[in-house]
Amino acid sequence: MKSHQSKSGPSSRKRSAAVAAPVAFLLVLVLVTLYDLTFADRRYLRIHGASSSSSSSSSSPACDLTRGEWVRDAAEAPYYTNLTCPFIDDHQNCIKFGKPSLEFLRWRWRPDGCELPRFDAARFLHAMRGKSMAFVGDSLARNHFKSLLCLLSRVAQPVEVGGEPEIDPTGRAVRRDYYYGSHDFTASLFWSPFLVKANLSNATLGMWDVHLDTPDARWASHLAGFDHVVLSGTNWFLRPSVYYEGGRAVACNGGASCVAGNVSAEMTVPRALRAAFRTALGAVAASEGFRGKAVLRTVTPAHFEGGEWNTGGDCVRTHPYRRGDRALGAVEAEYRSAQVEALRETKSARTRRDGSEAELVLMDITGAMDLRPDGHPSRYGHPPGGSVEGSFVVDCLHWCLPGPIDLWSELLSHMLLHPRP
Repeated sequence: MKSHQSKSGPSSRKRSAAVAAPVAFLLVLVLVTLYDLTFADRRYLRIHGASSSSSSSSSSPACDLTRGEWVRDAAEAPYYTNLTCPFIDDHQNCIKFGKPSLEFLRWRWRPDGCELPRFDAARFLHAMRGKSMAFVGDSLARNHFKSLLCLLSRVAQPVEVGGEPEIDPTGRAVRRDYYYGSHDFTASLFWSPFLVKANLSNATLGMWDVHLDTPDARWASHLAGFDHVVLSGTNWFLRPSVYYEGGRAVACNGGASCVAGNVSAEMTVPRALRAAFRTALGAVAASEGFRGKAVLRTVTPAHFEGGEWNTGGDCVRTHPYRRGDRALGAVEAEYRSAQVEALRETKSARTRRDGSEAELVLMDITGAMDLRPDGHPSRYGHPPGGSVEGSFVVDCLHWCLPGPIDLWSELLSHMLLHPRP
């Protein structure tokens, strides 16, 4: 009688192989999926600065969104145009006034070691439901504000509320409010070019009295009504000024302002800038009603070549600089340093006072924007023969809409929707 033994002939091996093949395939698929998930997790951690461990000592460093390069983005740029966004001011409407090269629209910012998520208007508005946000500063703050409105216009259109705005002595509206009823979100813009109390003391000389230790009440008194605030401003500190502290003139920034103010002590612009930002940030940190996040945006470089704004300078380049092509200018470096120091000092003082750190964060756009000489209006922020806001004939300070400035809203969205732990 033959014993019943398992067969190991060719047909048996074929059946075994037939069974093993799909099993092996499934095993490989599982391993690949696990690898992809692990890779995705690592990428998420690099972007968001989170850690898979609750221990702070083992936390992964966050991706530095401020270091990177501009790369081609012909497929998806731009987010909007002057035909789809009704909020573009003429002096940044470069497409309308015929900027000859539209190459400036075909680049995106790619940080080292990670990807900056594209701006998602629907997600941003969903996250801002029931909230409010204020932009405070000069015309570059307005430039950023209009960029955000244009980005959001892909999903929703706001209505301006609040009636006729107050107009300040320079002819600008002190405050403008836009309400997104479908999301119960309000975006507001405050004109406050020094961030602190200031008044035009001599219109002929264009001279200002700037109170470095007193926040501008036109925005600071409304802090409790906002969830987030974005602070910026540098360029107005170049204007002739007398600086006040404790209600007394203590310094000037040279020339006619020192004579007119009857003060002999001079103060450098970076030092005055640092004091003003420290006061503004201190007002935010000390506000009993403000419980949100305050974002300080750093200085944005101008790109006049062949002269200044009033001496024939222009910006005619049609491509970004490559990283390493040029060093950041000494003036911009000083201004940025003054802003960073003001933030650091304010956060330290807040921590010492009550044991908790205020929600103050830095949006450092200086390095990225220094590489974009191609993104300014130049002569295309007005009809031929006109000027921008009665002064700029050639504008290499503000930014075209759409344009590189849309990066600021991408960064802002990332900072608010993906806060670091």
